[in-house]
Amino acid sequence: MMSSQLPALQVVLPLLGAPFCFLLWRYPRWSWALATLLSWSAFGVAIMLLIQVQNAGTIEYAFGGWQAPWGIEYVVDQLNVLVLLIVSGIAAVVFPYSWTSVQREIDPEQQSLFFTSMLLCLAGLLGITIAGDAFNLFVLLEISSLSTYTMISMGRDRRALTASFQYLIMGTIGATFIIIGVGILYMLTGTLNMQDLATRIPDLGTSRASQVAFGFLITGIGLKLAMFPLHLWLPNAYAYAPSAASAFIAATATKVAVYVMVRYVFSIFGVGFSFETMHIQWLFVPVSVFAILFTSIVALFQRDIKRMLAYSSVAQIGYMLLGIGLVNVTGLSAALLHLFNHALMKGALFLAMGAVCYRIGNTFIDSMHGLGKQMPWTMAAFVVGGLSIVGVPLTTGFVSKWVLIQGAIENGWWPVVAVILVASLIAMLYIWRVVEAAYMKPRPEGAESITEAPASLLIPLWLLAAANIYFGANAQFSMELAQSAAKTLFNSAVVGF
Repeated sequence: MMSSQLPALQVVLPLLGAPFCFLLWRYPRWSWALATLLSWSAFGVAIMLLIQVQNAGTIEYAFGGWQAPWGIEYVVDQLNVLVLLIVSGIAAVVFPYSWTSVQREIDPEQQSLFFTSMLLCLAGLLGITIAGDAFNLFVLLEISSLSTYTMISMGRDRRALTASFQYLIMGTIGATFIIIGVGILYMLTGTLNMQDLATRIPDLGTSRASQVAFGFLITGIGLKLAMFPLHLWLPNAYAYAPSAASAFIAATATKVAVYVMVRYVFSIFGVGFSFETMHIQWLFVPVSVFAILFTSIVALFQRDIKRMLAYSSVAQIGYMLLGIGLVNVTGLSAALLHLFNHALMKGALFLAMGAVCYRIGNTFIDSMHGLGKQMPWTMAAFVVGGLSIVGVPLTTGFVSKWVLIQGAIENGWWPVVAVILVASLIAMLYIWRVVEAAYMKPRPEGAESITEAPASLLIPLWLLAAANIYFGANAQFSMELAQSAAKTLFNSAVVGF
């Protein structure tokens, strides 16, 4: 039955579709149409996998009939089906948006290569999410990374090449750390299958080699997810990439990397080793607090709004790592919920900036004066995403911040609660700078009149903006998925500090 092949189709469809997109390099519109169709197919497969997981539990798919741990295995459970929905859902919105945006920002002869790269990135991210063994996760991580470097380099600003190269260097260092960690685990256990690793690592006790492997993996994954202070590649990458690439990467790539961190910390090494032996929470919590406060303040002083949103993303990653570092079910639920919510809010904000860039050619705050009247739908969507970043009630940002605060209160960590509230006030200030420029300052005299963005940009933008409100007012679906995954990861373990 086709339904039994869904885990393979989730990755194979975009992976095999990418070469066909490249072969259509003389017909970029056909290349885009194929890529869009495949992104919708991936989203449909993710929804069907969600239904299967909710009805029948964890799905295990062995390629070629070779059962794990000998063969390659895909595993779909309560945790990664949430990430599948995030990645494929964002792709299903950004791919239709990309055609109009790409016409303005990328040369025609490079457009098919751009859509090919987006599909490869999508395939890699989806594969990372459901890979059941550590080595294939690494391979798929590199597929997504290499395609991301390509997309960033296509930005029309010459600094895009520098940003791409910087990301390449940092990403390669991160990948090297990850493969060293995986190699050490293989030498210690003789297996690469994640479930097998999870059963064999406890037998190693507190061996120095397993601790070294853990350190390499945490550092490498930290580079990939832009954990403070390993985030230096991210601001330039987001700021100078083409608008469609910025939106797609910002809403998906770092979320998948956070998922990988969660998978290694909780599922492979286990709660006891990660938090009682290695005490990783005492790395995550201070680093997260610094990230939340410092990068929020840095965002206040940015002139380029895409760069401002990039620094905001580092702060939001801090919220996720903080939730992991709380070492309770509520905190982990908040981290997983914020994976979902941040994808919606940051996707909407970057799509709004893409629409602005389409009309005025840049995203500098000084160029935004008067756009509230001339691009009312675009700027209204930006305001919705901005309110979600701040954490205003009835938006997705409020829900995950509220759950995170509850997790901090459970531990009695009131200073952490204060940090979250102060960072929300700082976020309000940098979002307000844009609102003030757009709505309260007139267009400069002699500036040409600007019209609203075309419907092909506004419809995807407002789908994400509306999702910020819908899942903020009705958070039951996302909350249940996050809580179910968090409880499964902790597995009723009692952790002492």
